[in-house]
Amino acid sequence: MANNHNNWVSVLVQNLTSKKQTNLLKNLYFLTFTTVLCTLFYLLGLWQHSTTPFSGGTTTTQYLSTTTCPDPAISNSTAASLDFSAHHTIPDPTSTPAREFHAPPCDPSFSEYTPCEDVKRSLSFPRDRLIYRERHCPAPNEILRCRIPAPFGYRIPLRWPESRDAAWYANVPHKELTVEKKNQNWVHYEGDRFRFPGGGTMFPRGASAYIDDIGRLINLRDGSIRTALDTGCGVASWGAYLLSRNILAISFAPRDTHEAQVQFALERGVPALIGVLASIRLPYPSRSFDMAHCSRCLIPWGQYDGIYLTEVDRVLRPGGYWILSGPPINWRTHWKGWERTQESLKEEQDGIERVAKSLCWKKLIQKDDLAIWQKPTNHIHCKITRKVFKNRPFCEAQDPDTAWYTKMDTCLTKLPEVSDIRQVSGGELAKWPERLTAVPPRISSGSLKGITAEMFKENTQLWKKRVAYYKTIDYQLAERGRYRNLLDMNAYLGGFAAALIDDPVWVMNIVPVEAEINTLGAIYERGLIGTYQNWCEAMSTYPRTYDFIHGDSVFSLYQNKCNMEDILLEMDRILRPQGSVILRDDVDVLLKVKRFAEAMQWDARIADHEKGPHQREKILVAVKQYWTAPQPDEDQQRKL
Repeated sequence: MANNHNNWVSVLVQNLTSKKQTNLLKNLYFLTFTTVLCTLFYLLGLWQHSTTPFSGGTTTTQYLSTTTCPDPAISNSTAASLDFSAHHTIPDPTSTPAREFHAPPCDPSFSEYTPCEDVKRSLSFPRDRLIYRERHCPAPNEILRCRIPAPFGYRIPLRWPESRDAAWYANVPHKELTVEKKNQNWVHYEGDRFRFPGGGTMFPRGASAYIDDIGRLINLRDGSIRTALDTGCGVASWGAYLLSRNILAISFAPRDTHEAQVQFALERGVPALIGVLASIRLPYPSRSFDMAHCSRCLIPWGQYDGIYLTEVDRVLRPGGYWILSGPPINWRTHWKGWERTQESLKEEQDGIERVAKSLCWKKLIQKDDLAIWQKPTNHIHCKITRKVFKNRPFCEAQDPDTAWYTKMDTCLTKLPEVSDIRQVSGGELAKWPERLTAVPPRISSGSLKGITAEMFKENTQLWKKRVAYYKTIDYQLAERGRYRNLLDMNAYLGGFAAALIDDPVWVMNIVPVEAEINTLGAIYERGLIGTYQNWCEAMSTYPRTYDFIHGDSVFSLYQNKCNMEDILLEMDRILRPQGSVILRDDVDVLLKVKRFAEAMQWDARIADHEKGPHQREKILVAVKQYWTAPQPDEDQQRKL
């Protein structure tokens, strides 16, 4: 038994040893085969990727040996024949619009260029009814594609409220008004700056005292009057001094022989636009203003079938006031000083009275140099009188809020229907400041399709959060008092402006004419101001108007409508040196904008959305660099 057992163990050990040797041999064969195969493929790869054939009959093995451990003799003989230049290159990317876009400085003579109010272009239009002073924009092939320079010596404007009373001469180098209006205290020139005493042709005691006179006739303090319109504004002292009374006025005047009226107003930090009452509607919706004003604005109110006063009626809110001082008011006292005959002045006043009556206005009072009319709160009585007297028919089939190149008419703009004589057409507004956050009547009544009261409230809260975030990424916006004049290029419901109401700023809210919903009327019902604009055209304002420009989805709105670079050049024109821009849009859009902005020498960067980096919408923050026209030579200085 023992022998059998030993034999069995011996056989088992032999079998195991034999199998182990067999496995080792198999592994060795496999490893050898793999090594040889890899080496062959490696050598094949070297041969395929070599740029030139090996010279002098040198084999692959010899080449490898020279590269692994180079022999000087072999290296010297082969180096001359080896070509190490790149033969498989990627072609340069095709030219992009950003690379082709150049924005050189314009000639210094364009430092005050207003494209749609260009003096030379205006002379080709009819002078009748001042049509030549209306907007007349350049054709696409006439658009300047250069950056408008600031005049030599330009300085960052004084901060509000100091700016209300003074401005740097270098910023608006025009002394015409200091001579022409010397005795009327419009503006004085003193050293390196202008002074604005607050005077006016019809308020020699100053704008503040003049406004106090108005306040004794109508209530300016209870918050019922918030928005105002100043026609033929001069240097806008009336609007400037209303601001301390929480009344926000838009002032306008044409670019005419009174050089730089609107430019002075904007330099002072007062809302203003270049504009004129001629043949097209003012760029505001119906029922916008609580009060309209004319102080010797020289508009022929009683002529042309009262068309200009009819336009004022369109933009006045139900129950709003129209205030007139200057000719022909109090003509019995002033007719000699005005160098007019008593008959002509009486005829002018009678004409105004007839037009006002045809509009169903009530003359509240005429005291000394002031006359005040009030628009009715609804048209119930007015409709009855139309049946009796058949004068000035109501407008039919016309949108009263359309006001972009829309012709004025002599018909009377209908007020929204009411069922009771005590009701206010369109809805009664809250008093200021509650008006800012109260749901606008245009929304609560359902007039703005698709916008509900809940959406309005959510939008108001949304913009509070957004503006708070903006101030963390733009330190200039966060610095109280750094900015004064702000522009919102696509305002929607005015949420951006409302969120800044406690800052010492004002915002011009733009509703693009291409916007899906016309919301500008609701913006005015909040006690804010604004205008219509097509951003394929220039804005009716001077260069260097705004300290800060905001735009929400502007470039997405204008895709395929006009050139992005033209919109950016217009932004550059109206932005002050060292002013900043915040744009929010899709990331792909903003990347293009950033390239163009950098070509204009803006310092631009893209920041994350306030909700975080995973949002496609991003925020571009840019600052316009400070630069001016070069110093003029002696000949140019003598001309100045």
